[in-house]
Amino acid sequence: MDTLTENWSLYGDGLLGTVELTGYASLLALGLGILMAAFRVAPVGSLRVIGATWVNVLRNTPLTLLFFAVLLGLPRFGVQLPFTTFAVLALGCYTSAFICEAVRSGINTVPVGQGEAARSLGMTFEQTLGTVVLPQAFRSVIPPIGSTLIALAKNSAIAGSFSVTELLGVYRPLNELGYSIIWSFVWIAAGYLIVTLTISLIFNLLEKYWGVAR
Repeated sequence: MDTLTENWSLYGDGLLGTVELTGYASLLALGLGILMAAFRVAPVGSLRVIGATWVNVLRNTPLTLLFFAVLLGLPRFGVQLPFTTFAVLALGCYTSAFICEAVRSGINTVPVGQGEAARSLGMTFEQTLGTVVLPQAFRSVIPPIGSTLIALAKNSAIAGSFSVTELLGVYRPLNELGYSIIWSFVWIAAGYLIVTLTISLIFNLLEKYWGVAR
């Protein structure tokens, strides 16, 4: 217990860093994921190619490699941003590929007749997708999106290896100060549990009010 009580500030900074990484990366992943899902079902062939390429490349690239590409590669092209921002970009882009597939699967559950009816009323593809298809798809994709964002929260631990303040990185200064490595990891695990259970609770509430009835 001393490991935690004597290092509140250190644990607090790490937990806050993980929450910020998870929050910002989740927003980016949701935005990009929904956009790429729209590309994948678009009537324009070039957009479908862009969506498919985005998903296939990112989903099959190790996240650690993507971190190296973003945090070490982009600065070589003159892109100078805080390491935390680079980490958000890497996490958000990587997770967006999985969000995209979850949303696309939800879109495929919407009866084809819904889209045809909307188009028969003169609605454009964007109007049909935004006002008819996606609201119905949302009901069925709440659980998989929740699981994906929980995975994002845990994946944020990789950012600590690139000088980004987050929860897992707390063990290094604690180890240097001579605290028990076992208890250090116990409280780190508790921190991640708080974050993931909070995400789970939020999506359980969303599923309760807007999910598909069982």
